[in-house]
Amino acid sequence: MTSFEVDPDISRAATLDKAFYLDAAVYERTRDRVFGRSWQWLGELADVAEAGSLSPREMLPGLLDEPLLLARDAAGGLRCLSNVCTHRGNLLVQAACRADGIRGYHSRRFDLAGRMTFMPGFEGACDFPSARDDLPEVPFAAFQGHGFASLAPAAPLADVLGEIGGRIGWLPIETFRADPSRSREFVFDAHWALYVENYLEGLHIPFVHPGLTQTLDLAGYDYELFRYANLQLARAGADEAAFELPAASPEHGQRIAAYYAWVFPNLMLNFYPWGLSVNLVQPLGPAKTRVSFRSFVADPALLGVGAGGALDPVEMEDEAVVQTVQRGIRSRLYSRGRYSPRHERGVHQFHRLLCEFLAG
Repeated sequence: MTSFEVDPDISRAATLDKAFYLDAAVYERTRDRVFGRSWQWLGELADVAEAGSLSPREMLPGLLDEPLLLARDAAGGLRCLSNVCTHRGNLLVQAACRADGIRGYHSRRFDLAGRMTFMPGFEGACDFPSARDDLPEVPFAAFQGHGFASLAPAAPLADVLGEIGGRIGWLPIETFRADPSRSREFVFDAHWALYVENYLEGLHIPFVHPGLTQTLDLAGYDYELFRYANLQLARAGADEAAFELPAASPEHGQRIAAYYAWVFPNLMLNFYPWGLSVNLVQPLGPAKTRVSFRSFVADPALLGVGAGGALDPVEMEDEAVVQTVQRGIRSRLYSRGRYSPRHERGVHQFHRLLCEFLAG
């Protein structure tokens, strides 16, 4: 079995061996060891705010493909359950709705806590019903009005997002409103981790993003690393859109164009003066990736300006780069690279976490 190591000293370290991106068996290992043990974004929770609400979700489409169901019971408790009937495996709830229970197509019924309450035709079945006839409950937690689930979390969500929350806690994220008209889906031919790596460093910005470069003061671009996440601070160029920062912000008095927050392994939370752009990276194969963009708007008047003003062209520029890297790493003459100690600390952290999780 291929193993991976990255030196903890970034000034000496070499990047991941290219086998990580090219070996199909390694890609399969990431399914359970990386994605199965990390928290995956399920979206906002507005449609399950009231008792009796049911909302089907899918955990990481294209890789985990796990059908889930958010259910809020009469007492107000919100759970994440399997959306698969324990009888014959059919999907239970197809669309968000209100109900006092959950019913399968053979009339197997469950309450909103997932307990099986009724099943016809099973007279004489031994040891029935049992706990395995209830809907499995999946680890679930909320952050600022957004839901997260994990099949086998390596750490509590509070440990994963707590430091990010502490840094941008002054933002009223729960008041941001979803704007479906700004949703985007991009599919391209490159390994998912190459896309993440590109996101995690600002070194490429002046060479790849001419439009974005005009909005930023790249001399003040900075990085902060946490245990399972990191934050890039992009300072605004002269006369460009910037946050109005309260005294509670560590950057009070500075002109910040964007906070780019990454959560291991595949989630980006991009905060702009207009609101939040959530980018979910979804592996579709060793050399195919989908990125879903979802927008949550705080101030519509600021849409279209500053660092968050032209996201589609920036995305096309990023995809073009990672697709050329995908072709390049297949070269017999390339194996590993080195890190910029100033600009690629986030990439180094990402690689170290991948090694940690793959080691299991």
